[in-house]
Amino acid sequence: MKIKPLGDRVVVKPLEGVEKSKGGIVIPDTAKEKPQEGKVVAVGKGRVTDDGKVIAAEVKVNDKVLYGKYSGTEITVDSEEYVVLHESDILGIVE
Repeated sequence: MKIKPLGDRVVVKPLEGVEKSKGGIVIPDTAKEKPQEGKVVAVGKGRVTDDGKVIAAEVKVNDKVLYGKYSGTEITVDSEEYVVLHESDILGIVE
């Protein structure tokens, strides 16, 4: 991975959604909803408080997470798609 997130940012690799509907209809790429589940590939050092203390991130690399549908910024690195978002945009860790 060539991206090192700063502060409380997290880099997530979105997991691919199902490409067929329950009835067997193939859904084209343009009609698919953005994935809201992904795997954490990089984590920043954490959030810095007003008094200068660093609060470490709760998520770690390889965690499977849920995030807001329109959260973060989509980027492409080496033809792989990622989402960079603040840790606060992560809704939870899937176990």
